Amino acid sequence: MSDLEIRIAQARGDIPADIVLKGGRIFDLMTGELIHGDVAMCGDRIAGVFDSYTGVREIDVTGKILVPGFIDTHLHIESSLVTPFEFDRCVTPRGVTTAICDPHEIANVIGLDGIRYFQAASERTLMDIRVQLSSCVPSTHMETAGATLLAGDLQQVMGHPSAIGLAEFMNYPGVIHRDSEAMKKLRLFEDAHIDGHCPQLSGHDLNAYIAAGIRTEHEATTVEEAREKLRKGMRVLIREGSVSKDLHALHPLLTDLTSAYMCLCTDDRNPLDIAESGHLDHMIRTLIALGCSPLAVYRAATLSGAEAFGLKDRGMIAPSKRADIVVLDSLEGCNASMVFAGGVEVTDAAFAARDILPPVARNSVQAPRVVAESFRSGGNREQTDVIGILEGKIITEHLIETIPIVDGDKRPDPVRDLTRITVIERHGKNGNIASGFVKGFGMTAGAIASTVCHDHHNIACVGVDYADMVIAANRMSEIEGGFVVVSDGKVLAELALPVAGLMSLEPFETVHAQLVDLRAAARTLGVTLEEPFLQLAFLALPVIPALKITDRGMVDVRKFEIIS
Repeated sequence: MSDLEIRIAQARGDIPADIVLKGGRIFDLMTGELIHGDVAMCGDRIAGVFDSYTGVREIDVTGKILVPGFIDTHLHIESSLVTPFEFDRCVTPRGVTTAICDPHEIANVIGLDGIRYFQAASERTLMDIRVQLSSCVPSTHMETAGATLLAGDLQQVMGHPSAIGLAEFMNYPGVIHRDSEAMKKLRLFEDAHIDGHCPQLSGHDLNAYIAAGIRTEHEATTVEEAREKLRKGMRVLIREGSVSKDLHALHPLLTDLTSAYMCLCTDDRNPLDIAESGHLDHMIRTLIALGCSPLAVYRAATLSGAEAFGLKDRGMIAPSKRADIVVLDSLEGCNASMVFAGGVEVTDAAFAARDILPPVARNSVQAPRVVAESFRSGGNREQTDVIGILEGKIITEHLIETIPIVDGDKRPDPVRDLTRITVIERHGKNGNIASGFVKGFGMTAGAIASTVCHDHHNIACVGVDYADMVIAANRMSEIEGGFVVVSDGKVLAELALPVAGLMSLEPFETVHAQLVDLRAAARTLGVTLEEPFLQLAFLALPVIPALKITDRGMVDVRKFEIIS
C-alpha cells in the first residue's frame, strides 16, 4: 500500500496505527470542549482522533490534555543568540513545533548565504522552521549593512520547501510612497504571503500599506492600534519578546470572536527569558491568567497562526493534519510533559540524531580600532537630540536636552542619566563612527558593547567612560562579536557570538549562564534596564519611532531622515 492508503487504513482501524496516545482528553478548537479519546498517528500525520485505536506503540496519557503544537508566527532565531539547532533543542520541548522566522539578522551580515544557511537548517531540525525571505536588507538607506538584497537577489532563493513568502516589510514609507525597489519586491510576492511591520501607522497611510497585499502585522502596541488593523483585514500578532512586551496591552482584544484573526509571536527572545519564564508557553499561561479564555488563547497559539500563514496542514488535532501534538497537565499551566513534532517524539535521542550543519559567517567583525577621541561628540549648539528609552518597548522618545560643550565635546552626564551611545561600522565597508546620547540606562560607570545591533548589526557601545568604551568596542573584534561589560579598564563579563556576530557556538544552557553573568555585571555599572543588551540593539533600528542612531548619525524616524 502507498503512504496514503496506509494512513486511510489506520484511520479506519483496519490496521494498527504507528503510535497511539491513549486515555487523554483532546482540546477541540472548534467548540472549546475537552473530549476523551485516542489520537492515532501514521508517520508524520494524524490518522484518527476521539475513537478507540490500537497501535504498534501505545502511550498512556491518562489525565493529560492534548493540544496542537504551538506556532510562533514571527521571530528572528538569531536573536535567541544560538544556532537554529540549539534553538530547536531549547524551544521544541516547550511545545513550539512551527517557527516562522525571518533571517534578516544574518542576511544583513552575509546576504543570501545567511538565508541559505537557515533554509538548509530547516531541513534538519525537529521543529518545522519556515524561512520567510527578508524584505529589507538593509532596513533603510540610513545605515551601513554587510549586504544589500534587491528583488533580483531574492528570486535566487525562492522556491525552497520552507518558504511561505516575504518577511516583515519594515520600509513602510517605501510602500506607501511607492518606492521603485519596494514595488519590485511586492510584485515578486504578489500571490504569496507578505508579512507586515508598520508601527503606529493609521488612517489613509495604513490603508495604502495594506492595499499593497500585506496580511499580518506584529508591531501594534495598543488596543486601539491593533483594533484598527484588525478591522482593516490584517491579522494581528501579539508579541511578547525580551524587549518588546505587548501582551499586557493587547490581551483585552483577544476573545473567542477575535481569536480567529489574532496570533502569538516572540520576535526576539533570548535563552535567559526562555529559561526563566518560557517561550510561547509563557504567553499562553499569562494570557489565561489575565482572563482570556483558554479557547481564544490556544486558537491564537495554533490554528489561527496556521490559517494566517496558509499552513493548512496543521493547527488542529484532526485527521490528515501534521502530527504536531503537545501533552499538557492542564490548559492553565501549559507545561509540556511530551511533545511530538511531525510524528517524532521530542527526546534527547531525537535531537542527537539530527545532521548538524557547520557554522557560517566566522570572522565577520571587521571594525576599525577605536581610541578615546573616537567617542567625542561635538557640535555648535547645546540643545541636543537624545534617545529616550521606554523600557519594555522598542519605540523611543525624541528628547531635547541642554548639554554644555566643554573643550569641543559634549560629555556623558551620569547624574542626569545622559549616556554616550556610539555606533561603529563593522563590516569593513567605510569605518563610519557616529555618536549621540541616550537616556534610560541609569549607567553610572563603565561601558557595554554589542554586535547585536538591529538590523545592520554594527557595533553599538554605550558608556560614561571613554577609556572603558575603547576596551568594550575593540573587544568585539577580538571575540568575533558578542556582548561585553567593562569597568575600570577590566572586562567584567562577556559572551562571544562568533556566528555572524549574532549566535554562539555553545549550548543554550551555557549561553543562559553567561547572560546571567552579563546582567549581573551590567547592574554593577548602575544599569537599571532588565534587558540592557537587547534594549541597546533596538536603539539602532531606524524603522521604529521616534529617534534612533546608526553608523551614519542620529535618525528622526518620523521624518525618515538623518539629523544633520
